[in-house]
Amino acid sequence: MRREAPLDRGSCGLQSWDMAHSNRIDVNNAGRRLRALLMDAERGRSTIITRYGRSIAAIVPVDCAADLPRQKSLLGLAGSGKSLWGKDSAKTLRRLRDE
Repeated sequence: MRREAPLDRGSCGLQSWDMAHSNRIDVNNAGRRLRALLMDAERGRSTIITRYGRSIAAIVPVDCAADLPRQKSLLGLAGSGKSLWGKDSAKTLRRLRDE
C-alpha cells in the first residue's frame, strides 16, 4: 500500500481546525472505516463523526489536538463541598430523589 507524505502541520491551532472544512461521516460508516479514518488523521486530515446529522465526535491529527486548550485541574476544589450534603451524602441524595 502506497502511503502519502504527511501534510504540513505547522499551523494546526484551534483557528485552523475548522469543522466546516472537515470530512463528515455517519457513526455507522465510521465504525466500518476506522482504519482509513486513522490513516487520514496521520496525513493531517480531520473527520467529524455524526449521528442523525448531528456532530458527536471528531478524529483529528494528534498534533492538532495537542494545541487545543486543556481543562483546568479540579484538584484545587477537593474538599470544598465537604459539608454540602451533610454527614451521610447517600442518605441525603436518596431523600432528595424521593421528593
